[in-house]
Amino acid sequence: MSDPRKDNTSGPASTARPQARFDMSTPANQRKLDAVEQLTLLAEKIGLTLIELAVAFVINHPGVASAIIGPRTMQQLEAFLPAADVTLPADVLDRIDDIAAPGVTVNPADNSYGDFELRADQRRR
Repeated sequence: MSDPRKDNTSGPASTARPQARFDMSTPANQRKLDAVEQLTLLAEKIGLTLIELAVAFVINHPGVASAIIGPRTMQQLEAFLPAADVTLPADVLDRIDDIAAPGVTVNPADNSYGDFELRADQRRR
């Protein structure tokens, strides 16, 4: 898995990807990296990895029918599985919403399909 942290300087894995969308030096992408840092610290504070926090958030979200994790290795699968037993408390969910507000696209270049999934009836709460 690629490392989304700020100190990772690798570029896009494919030259077919739009460069503006994956250029980590742009202000919009720097804001996304700031969010990753904050989420990583939150996960560490509650004793989870970032992967566990992300998967726990998704599998407990009422607007998500299923989580598709797609591990390529046994190590990756083992990193995902502990999240199946995690229920995030309301204060953690609120903090996640503070860091990455529902319905907000930090980098407009990431908008490619629409916002139907952001309707009020599709939100966590």
